[in-house]
Amino acid sequence: MEKRRLGRTDMEVTVLGFGGAEIGYESASQETVATLLGSALDAGLNVIDTAECYNASEELIGKAVSHRRGDYYLFTKCGHASGFDLPDWDPKLLEQSIDRSLKRLQTDHVDLVQLHTCSEALLRQGDVIAVLQKAREAGKTRYIGYSGDSKAARYALECGAFDTLQTSVNIADQECVALTLPVAVERGIGVIAKRPIANAAWSTGEKPKNPYSHTYWDRLQALDYDFLKADLERSIATALRFTLAAPGVCTAIVGTKNPQRWGKNAQLAAQGPLPADQFEAIRARWHAVAPPEWIGQA
Repeated sequence: MEKRRLGRTDMEVTVLGFGGAEIGYESASQETVATLLGSALDAGLNVIDTAECYNASEELIGKAVSHRRGDYYLFTKCGHASGFDLPDWDPKLLEQSIDRSLKRLQTDHVDLVQLHTCSEALLRQGDVIAVLQKAREAGKTRYIGYSGDSKAARYALECGAFDTLQTSVNIADQECVALTLPVAVERGIGVIAKRPIANAAWSTGEKPKNPYSHTYWDRLQALDYDFLKADLERSIATALRFTLAAPGVCTAIVGTKNPQRWGKNAQLAAQGPLPADQFEAIRARWHAVAPPEWIGQA
């Protein structure tokens, strides 16, 4: 699988990474996660991304593949008070969250700790960033990053504190292509694309039951891309390859609890980034349809 340098870090990451939200929120079994991640690592995947607030995701990952810690880069996020008697973004919460993540992931360090969609105001305040810097100095993480979108993500890039940005990049979420990705490229900050296939919100032909995908469904109805009317696998391939063609994107994080889905996604990613003319056609449609309020989705 193709690898790209994650900005100014020393990490050569596979263009397709594993996102741990679904296995946590959808209560995947330990056996399923072990099969899924084991086969993905065997096939060459080297990025696993999760978060403290993804229910049991960290614990499932730790039990499944901690014995293979040298085979992958491990990313997590902190900031939401899941299981803690502290408010979101309290510095004590962040410190405790990082320590709990290490315990649940069964490792003494992660490769990247990210602030999980905190506001621009909190970033400007500085104390949340200081907690991550302290964790890096203590050897609990090698790098620090920001996970978020829109103007907060722009500030995170410009403040100079972070090594990476994780942000929404997809056919239904393109604010970043002009607002943040050029800044990331200029400053050598690695970009991790979340939601790279827009939650496949169009896949059933009906509005998804999960409200999490409703914004993308509504946007895609207005965008009315021709390629979404094709075979589902082809449309997912086009969507994923669009994200991989976006300037600055180093790896695209896709979540699933279906072991077979990983292999299919890897085959789609192996087709390479979308050709420039197709990428620009999707961009042109966005410019023609998208109103200013279509900002990046957290």
